[in-house]
Amino acid sequence: MDSLIELFCDVDDFCQSFLPVWRKQLLSAGEMQRQRERSLSVSEIMTILIHFHQS
Repeated sequence: MDSLIELFCDVDDFCQSFLPVWRKQLLSAGEMQRQRERSLSVSEIMTILIHFHQS
């Protein structure tokens, strides 16, 4: 990944496709837990973690 913005776009695209399927699976398995409001999105958190490990 050349830039942080490019990394974020890739991670965000992944999250947009993965999270709805994952949440549907959690609902059907009976494991759904309370969803609290976050100050950072899942894609932002993942981007920070990936960038940290790449540096």
